Amino acid sequence: MPDLSAFPITKRWPATHPDRLQLYSLPTPNGVKVSIMLEETGLPYEPHTIDIGASETWTPEFLSLNPNGKIPAIIDPDGPGGQPLVLFESGAILLYLAEKTGKLLPTDPARRYETIQWVFFQMAAVGPMFGQLGYFHKFAGREIEDKRPQERYRAESQRLLGVLEGRLAGRTWIMGDDYTIADIALLGWVRNLIGFYGAGDLVAYSELTHVPAWLERGLARPAVQRGLTIPARP
Repeated sequence: MPDLSAFPITKRWPATHPDRLQLYSLPTPNGVKVSIMLEETGLPYEPHTIDIGASETWTPEFLSLNPNGKIPAIIDPDGPGGQPLVLFESGAILLYLAEKTGKLLPTDPARRYETIQWVFFQMAAVGPMFGQLGYFHKFAGREIEDKRPQERYRAESQRLLGVLEGRLAGRTWIMGDDYTIADIALLGWVRNLIGFYGAGDLVAYSELTHVPAWLERGLARPAVQRGLTIPARP
C-alpha cells in the first residue's frame, strides 16, 4: 500500500484509498476537466472537495501541492517509475492522464499535436476570456461604471465561440470522429458560459449551430454527467 504521509495535504484531506489517484478539486469549469477525464478512462481515484469559497486553496496544506493556489491538483501514487507524482494545472493533468491510460489522445504524432493545440486554445483563450466575461456579467464587475472591460471580454468570447463554430462544422467532435481531451477541456467552459454565467444572449449563442449540437452530444455522455458533479460541492 503506497504511503502518502510525506505529502502535507493528506493531513488535512486524508486518503482513505492511498493506492488510488488523489484528486483535489471542485466542480468548476477547470475542475471538471479532470473528473470527467477520470470517469471517461475508468482510472481508480479518490476525490477530495476543496472549498474555494472558504479559501481552502490558500491553506498551507493545499499550497504544498499547488503553490499557485488553484484547483484542480492530483497526487498519483503510481506515477512515472512507480513513484508518486504531484501535478497541477488542468491541461497538464489531462495530458498526463491521457498518456498514462493511452486514451483520448491520438497516437498519430500529427493528430496528437493537433489535439494538444486545441487544449492549449482552451487554456490560453477560452478559459480566461469566458471567466472574465462571467465576472463582469454575473458578479461584482456589474458594479463597475466603465463598461469597456465587459464589452472587451464579451466581444472576444463571441469571437472565440465563432472559432469553435467553424472548427466543428462537419465534425462530431473537435478532432472529427474522435472524442478527445480537447473536447473535455472545452465542454465545461462552454456549458458554464451559457448556464452558470447566463451570458448566452450576450454572445449570441442562439445564432450558433455546431457548438450547441456539440455541447449537447458531450453533455449526453454518462462519464461527463458523472464528472460534472465530482467532487461533491460543500
